[in-house]
Amino acid sequence: MLKLILQGMAVGIANIIPGVSGGTMMVAMGLYDKLIHCITHLKSEFKKSLKLLIPIFAGAGLAIIVLSRLFEYLLEVHPIPTNFAFCGLIAGSLPFIVKKVKGHSVTIGKIIPFLVFFAVVIVMALMGESSGAAADVSFTLVNVIKLFAVGVIAAATMVVPGVSGSMMLMLLGYYDTILATINDCIDALVALDFAGIMKAVGILAPFGIGVVVGIFLIAKIIEFIFARAEIHAYYAIIGLIVASPIAILIQTDWSSISIPTALISAGAFIVGWIVASKLGEE
Repeated sequence: MLKLILQGMAVGIANIIPGVSGGTMMVAMGLYDKLIHCITHLKSEFKKSLKLLIPIFAGAGLAIIVLSRLFEYLLEVHPIPTNFAFCGLIAGSLPFIVKKVKGHSVTIGKIIPFLVFFAVVIVMALMGESSGAAADVSFTLVNVIKLFAVGVIAAATMVVPGVSGSMMLMLLGYYDTILATINDCIDALVALDFAGIMKAVGILAPFGIGVVVGIFLIAKIIEFIFARAEIHAYYAIIGLIVASPIAILIQTDWSSISIPTALISAGAFIVGWIVASKLGEE
């Protein structure tokens, strides 16, 4: 049980850092196939599935709560080096995914999903809010629906190896807001501030429901796609990974750039690359 909780914490850490893939972490720890099976067979193998899913999700949730404040601080005070570290994490995960298509010939049919998903990420970045901008999460029906949809999308990408759910939140402009809301909720709970708790729940509840729905929906789709078109699926994932650093840099606020910041950012990129390379090792 303790081992599963610790593995869940590793998955949670991966999911909270834009660029690090929770799916890749699951693969590296030998959990991916088991988790997908448990999610897609929850009804028929309920008790067996819960024995794996509960400690994994508990560990992931714990890691997210503990680390959310750290990343909120880094993005607010050191946005450029932090984003370069994220880019390094993304780039460092690429060789791990490229291995999956090694030995297979490159064809037009495989290049097309690469280009389509590359374009989707870039277009989302160009249309989305810049990193650090606060998404509108005031309590309205439209925003509740948006938060639910964002949760579904983020959860879907969390399950895909090589794709970061938190990166997708950043591209959609909700990463900073969700982190801040988690921290506000913790502060409100500690202070017994019921108004603050209800405000945070109004944001986190629709997002959380979307995450749960997204995980169950996408797990079945992923199982189907990888069973029938695994190599094409990995080309699509490579397109997402290659485009993601570009997208994050498009959304970065460059107003605080300086020579020391540029040097620190280069170092942060290298550190991110090394960490991602180690996390992706099988």
